[in-house]
Amino acid sequence: MTKHTQTSSFGVGARIGHNSSKFYNSKLYENLDIKKEKKQNDNEIMPQHLNNIFCHSSEKMPELPDNSVHLMVTSPPYNVNKDYDENLSLSEYLSLLEDVLKETYRVLVSGGRACINIANIGRKPYIPLTMYVNQIMLELGFLMRGEIIWDKSASSGVSLAWGSFKSASNPVLRDTHEYILVFSKGDFKREKKQNKQDSISKENFMEWSKSIWRFSAVSAKKIGHPAPFPLELPKRLIEFYSFENDVILDPFMGSGTSALAALQLKRNFVGYEINKDYIKLANYRINETKNTLF
Repeated sequence: MTKHTQTSSFGVGARIGHNSSKFYNSKLYENLDIKKEKKQNDNEIMPQHLNNIFCHSSEKMPELPDNSVHLMVTSPPYNVNKDYDENLSLSEYLSLLEDVLKETYRVLVSGGRACINIANIGRKPYIPLTMYVNQIMLELGFLMRGEIIWDKSASSGVSLAWGSFKSASNPVLRDTHEYILVFSKGDFKREKKQNKQDSISKENFMEWSKSIWRFSAVSAKKIGHPAPFPLELPKRLIEFYSFENDVILDPFMGSGTSALAALQLKRNFVGYEINKDYIKLANYRINETKNTLF
């Protein structure tokens, strides 16, 4: 029989069957504006739009009805003057993200999740993009679920961001991590329907519910895209936050890694990308994956 624990002055050793009502009834949560919404019925995406990458900006996604996508996984361009960036000002960049995330909110189902892989950038000064994105998401009505630290140190090599080496004059931190910000639309919980199945193992669920994930980055030269994320990242998010046959959206599809993960895990995908060369690369990788799977 499960032993139920409760919030206490000295914490608890386990949280299986944990009753946290005392914590959520405290003054800390008393005046928080938690924007839960009335559940909306899910809508179906037209079959010809599933498992496709559309060549236009995701600021508008006319191919997707309201309440039709179950999970959004993406890594927005960091706007640091790489080949695929548009060299936008900070306000222009944040305006772009806001438009895309607003459209994401529209297409997500009730309880649908949004996972955004992003890093803070620069040094003079440091630009906390995570802070800006969190603010945008909360203003749009998303409910924050938490944040995952992606520890990339295993692939960070031995170089140093010295600044002033061995001196307090101007030492510079070298980032070996990125963030994955996690949100929900309308409610924290998704109803599990009869035709929906989980695919995650007990071992992976226990490990991935920890807030620090450790795996290596991937070579840009190997993939053919300036800033690819490793397959492991969307695979974990998709299996942790979605059911089989769900629809996975990536509004900045790039080289197609989210689509590959979705197919491997028996999900559908929809992507958006403005660069035709990257769409060609993504479709090549997708077709290779399909040949392997089917």
